Amino acid sequence: MVGIRMKLAMGAALATFFGGVVMAPPVAAGQDAVASAAYSGLSLSAPTTSELTVCHGFGCQYRAELGITAADRAALTRLMAAGHGSAANEREAVAAAGAWFDRRIAQVAGTAGHVARANRAYMYDKRQFDCIDTSRNTTSLLLLLQELGLLRYHTVDAPEARGHIFDFKAPHATAVLVEKGSGTKWSVDAWTRAYGQAPEIMPLDRWMDAD
Repeated sequence: MVGIRMKLAMGAALATFFGGVVMAPPVAAGQDAVASAAYSGLSLSAPTTSELTVCHGFGCQYRAELGITAADRAALTRLMAAGHGSAANEREAVAAAGAWFDRRIAQVAGTAGHVARANRAYMYDKRQFDCIDTSRNTTSLLLLLQELGLLRYHTVDAPEARGHIFDFKAPHATAVLVEKGSGTKWSVDAWTRAYGQAPEIMPLDRWMDAD
């Protein structure tokens, strides 16, 4: 990648003005640091195993509270059970959980039928997501999985961004998993997918080089 990799911490207004990415100094890994990087600039609370905030409408302009029920936790446990055996299997299970999560949050956010790669033409449409929304929502899902003890081969890192005035790439943000042992980082990008589809998971280095 040409340019500098940065962690994210931004306010909703700035996120919208700059097309979804404002860069800030990197933070250390760890659940508190991840939560601070992902949510503090948006004045959001970190997710818990009983509730989380869903961002939608671009730059987290609109917010909906999702209560995590026993049925939700059971569904995630069933989905993640397919990930036993290897890190690759677990990433496939995370993708399946992401598709389930997209359908689940639509029940409270009214985002059923949202499009992939929603651009400025959809700005302020509360039924759509920009990459600030999806990177935060997906990070919330990943932290929920981690808190439930459903991640064996990965830990959750803060969202990352690509694109700025120096490399002329469109700004974009993604949620991130770190593979234990190897330390390989993986992007978990739901913005490129339409309603009910699994997020796109790839090595973060490859995601950084994409357009």
